[in-house]
Amino acid sequence: MTRLLFWIALVILVVMAVRSKLRAAMARAQGQAPQGRGPAQPAGAGSAGGAGTWQRVEDRSEPMACCAQCGIYFPASEAVRVGGRDFCSTAHAHQPAPR
Repeated sequence: MTRLLFWIALVILVVMAVRSKLRAAMARAQGQAPQGRGPAQPAGAGSAGGAGTWQRVEDRSEPMACCAQCGIYFPASEAVRVGGRDFCSTAHAHQPAPR
């Protein structure tokens, strides 16, 4: 009896997973964000009003840069560029190169 319940539960889980994937694929094909859980967050999340348009996390990401001095990664928009190299701060831009 336990085996039968196990197989029934397994079939139900597989069917639910397939339906979820099909729903997401259909939503993507129609140009909509998939409903349910996922890496989407409202554009105005945390702000007053609460009703914002949904935007995927990948759409809000930006390129990263690596500091030539310390090797830390940070958003490229915050880079201090000196001599064609990226630095995380002006202090690192003015320090001598590491050995």
